[in-house]
Amino acid sequence: MQTLFFSYTACRQLCQMFFAIFFFHSSEYVLAIHFHGRSNVPLSSLLISNQYVLAMAFSIVEYVLEIYLFPQMKEYWWISNIGLCLVLIGEVIRKLAIITAGRAFTHMIRTRHDDHHQLITHGIYRYIRHPGYCGFFIWAIGIQIMILNPLCTVAFVVVLWRFFAGRIEYEEYFLRHFFGSRYDEYALGVPSGVPFVK
Repeated sequence: MQTLFFSYTACRQLCQMFFAIFFFHSSEYVLAIHFHGRSNVPLSSLLISNQYVLAMAFSIVEYVLEIYLFPQMKEYWWISNIGLCLVLIGEVIRKLAIITAGRAFTHMIRTRHDDHHQLITHGIYRYIRHPGYCGFFIWAIGIQIMILNPLCTVAFVVVLWRFFAGRIEYEEYFLRHFFGSRYDEYALGVPSGVPFVK
């Protein structure tokens, strides 16, 4: 059993997972400090909630059980590499969203309009209405595909879709209030970035 956990497969897949998580959150934090200033960025900007930790813990448990019980299942490198590509694509989309929006990008949904909050419709926002959510959705599911976790892949798709569908509806209520018909026009011509969410 010990050799399974120190095999090339386990080391590569788990190292890729941990590096992807570390890079995602640390770069997110650095960008938040860059755009908002250190005093305005609490550690909660790392986006690590109890639910998130629990989800990642379940994915590790699934990985360990499967590599122990069905080690051959983790050897489909072409699928793992597709997952790695999705992780990279999701990371790029999300970081482009943050960099393009600058100070207008926050981790908390704004319920009050302020001077820094503007409607961003250029750059990646020209093609995806919610590229931050789109990027996270692709990134998180990509991690599960990369480590060949079929159960968590399905669970992440369902849970993240439900989360973002509700969050987009809630956020767009305020965006329509802040920007009126300008936002309605924009939303009509640009997809949300999350499948099956208008």
